[in-house]
Amino acid sequence: MLANIQLRNFRCFESLRVEFFPGFNFFIGRNGQGKTSILEAACVLLRLQSQRSSTLAPLIRFGEKSFALSGGIDGHVLEFHYSALRRKVAFDEVDQRTLEEYLRAGRVVSFANTDIELVRGGSEIRRRYLDFLATQVDPLYRPTLRSYERALRSRNALLKSPQPRPREIAAYDAPLLEHGGKLSTMRARLIERLAPLAAAAHRAISETEEELVLEFSPGNSDDFPSDLANSRAQELRLRQTVVGPHRDDIRLLVEAHPASQYASEGQQRTVALALKTAQARVFMAEEGKPPLLLIDDIFGELDPVRRNSLLRSLPADAQKLVTATTMQWREQGGEGPVFELKNGRLIGG
Repeated sequence: MLANIQLRNFRCFESLRVEFFPGFNFFIGRNGQGKTSILEAACVLLRLQSQRSSTLAPLIRFGEKSFALSGGIDGHVLEFHYSALRRKVAFDEVDQRTLEEYLRAGRVVSFANTDIELVRGGSEIRRRYLDFLATQVDPLYRPTLRSYERALRSRNALLKSPQPRPREIAAYDAPLLEHGGKLSTMRARLIERLAPLAAAAHRAISETEEELVLEFSPGNSDDFPSDLANSRAQELRLRQTVVGPHRDDIRLLVEAHPASQYASEGQQRTVALALKTAQARVFMAEEGKPPLLLIDDIFGELDPVRRNSLLRSLPADAQKLVTATTMQWREQGGEGPVFELKNGRLIGG
């Protein structure tokens, strides 16, 4: 359980401390009061990454040069200080040179209204969904992903140079192929694990027998080296690497039809909820305990059937941080303290 969190110069907050409780914790208030930022801070503290932003620089309060987060989880103290020039990570007041012990402290699943983009948005959003889960369950995934991204960035920088030199570009082929092959294998295996869990969650949330299928759509064939070699002319024309795991995707099919094209908005939201619920179930299967669930203003947007079905599908003993503009939607279940955010201050609990 996440016991508490302290924010300093994070998003709209100069300073804020929150004490959490087991089960549900509700944060209500008008838009723009910082409800979502509290959930984001919990994610950044536990995972050193945001569920909303691909970089951490935008999280620094306007006019400041750094932010700091600290909090307690399961008897341990986590601290994270971030600036453009330096990061500091401490576990039980000991600075960490590696992140393995720190990142073992907590697991996170984030639900938000924007999750519908998992279904109808671009492939980058679905890769981010996979990466967010994979870095939490496989200690080798994060370094593999970072190594592939470094090789890809260097290679693309050379392709964008005024006079690309084939020999210099080819120097990055080996690391791209090595780490890219490992990355795609990890993603394919993860989708195999997710597929039945997402299908079961989809049936439970929709309360229908509609079949949800997840299929891995790799950004290259089984012969990645040949794909790379055969794409040279296209690379030089487009000035970027055109094949590889940076183009991996997940095909989402409902009743054998692409969900992005044929599913209604309600069905698409159900698919997105099923994907996030499947993440939570992976953690349950992996560790035998639920992750922290960050639920950002989604219950008020769901009809009563989907809302109650989702509540039943979530791990009952998971700690849940929930934001909403009002509590009028709460008809049953979901008992827990209610905090109100107003003018940067937290009331209640």
